[in-house]
Amino acid sequence: MSVATPFNPGPGLELALQGHVAVLEFSRPPLNFFDKALIEDLVTALEYLDQLPECRVVVLQAAGKTFCAGADFNGSEQTRNPDFPRQLYKYAVRMFRTRKPLIVVVEGAAVGGGLGLALVGDYRVTSERARFCANFNRLGIHQGFGISVTLPRVVGIQMASLLIATGRRIDGREAVRIGLADVLADVGGEREAAMALASEIAQSSPLAVMSSRETLRSGLADAVDAVIDREASEQAWQIVTADFAEGNRAMAERRLPVFTGH
Repeated sequence: MSVATPFNPGPGLELALQGHVAVLEFSRPPLNFFDKALIEDLVTALEYLDQLPECRVVVLQAAGKTFCAGADFNGSEQTRNPDFPRQLYKYAVRMFRTRKPLIVVVEGAAVGGGLGLALVGDYRVTSERARFCANFNRLGIHQGFGISVTLPRVVGIQMASLLIATGRRIDGREAVRIGLADVLADVGGEREAAMALASEIAQSSPLAVMSSRETLRSGLADAVDAVIDREASEQAWQIVTADFAEGNRAMAERRLPVFTGH
């Protein structure tokens, strides 16, 4: 049984408690691009759930056919501001400091910063139809959202380097094979599989789970906090380059970019 909470999560965000499992869903149709307001709302909701004794596990999911396509660099004046990356990432790092286990349901694409958001979670549940892509370099920009730390942590430095340099897309089966995702569900059964995993975790002692998690993730939030300064600084000057403009044009036109190194 799902019950609403007294917390108001903000527009485009829904929060419900199913036993000891909190389900947090965001909706920014059609591609679930994020902006600073959405990240702030997610942080606020996760910090609220940290204070809710009934909640032992959080499931994060997105409405629609895409999990998250990152930031909309073509459609938002805010994202073209060189200060945008630092403003966003400094707030997002608070998600890494929350205490409840977080399961992310990746249905459809997790691209760029959307992949970074998925990597905030402890576990990722997906299916073959999903697509994971660290497409930053294909856009002409440095990786962000802490991916410099989180991606190598789950797949190893060599694989992380390969995924970032090529910007290649991999499906859910390959993501599970390399450790980028943890559970491969049947297409259409991703949410059910995530709830099954959440229920299994919720059967363990919540105090022990949180303390064990804190040990295993020791230093992660601090490492992300430190690396985002480098990520944001690199993105700030690359956002105004000709290569970045070309990368975004090529993506919008569904063609390969022609970079000049300027």
